Amino acid sequence: MNESTIDFTLPLKRTGEPLIELRGVSRQFGQQEVLREVSLSVFAGETLAVIGESGCGKSVTLKLIMALLQPTSGTVNWEGRPVSTRSAAEQDRDRLKFGYVFQGAALFDSLDVYENIAFGLRENRAIPEQDIRDIVRARLIEVGLSERICSKKPAELSGGMRKRVGLARALALEPEIMLYDEPTTGLDPIMTGVINGLVRQTRERRPVTSLVVTHEMTTVRNVADRVVMLLPLSRLGNDERQVVFEGTVDELFSSSDPRVEQFVRGQAGDRMQEHLMVEAG
Repeated sequence: MNESTIDFTLPLKRTGEPLIELRGVSRQFGQQEVLREVSLSVFAGETLAVIGESGCGKSVTLKLIMALLQPTSGTVNWEGRPVSTRSAAEQDRDRLKFGYVFQGAALFDSLDVYENIAFGLRENRAIPEQDIRDIVRARLIEVGLSERICSKKPAELSGGMRKRVGLARALALEPEIMLYDEPTTGLDPIMTGVINGLVRQTRERRPVTSLVVTHEMTTVRNVADRVVMLLPLSRLGNDERQVVFEGTVDELFSSSDPRVEQFVRGQAGDRMQEHLMVEAG
């Protein structure tokens, strides 16, 4: 099979309208508020990085974008249309435009590498097994892995290999939008560089829009066009915006906002004193 004859791609709308948009989105779990009136836009073809310390709602933001969670208030739009106005069947169909690379790869432990990558194809594409085999092989090669690992289970793989298999699985359906949840967490510096290179390569080889949730500044420098930074609500007053920065990578690293500068430079500063006070009771 010549894989190029199969066109799974969906055209990007290269207009001024965001491909993904959050308008005044809040999310609570019981009495705990995680996101408060967050607004952000992702435009076709760009790579947006969402950064911030643990507990600021980065991963929740991804789940809201995917409609895996519903906002407590506010609106999530896909291509200018609120997700809430779509039927369940429409949401399922449109969700196939997204590829999701989970923080821990989230591979199926009981399936080998081949079946993990083939899973989405079997569930959503009526194509012959030989075509599935060719796509699995091509995606493995794309992420720098040999098809010899096809029979291995996730437990037999290193952390970096699991991340790459997770990326191959997401790419198998030729998504229009890629969502990455902490793609380099737990990896050594060399493998972090490999994963960052693959994120960048994916964007260069495909007409894909990407949103990367990360706290790694090397990832921001290497893959992002634009950056949004969130602060945990516990560090904000009732009238303060949760989005404390939005701009280019250069603007991020030259920001004079002490909260942004502290996070970017990895400086404990007054946060160390806060932790010491909490531990002291």
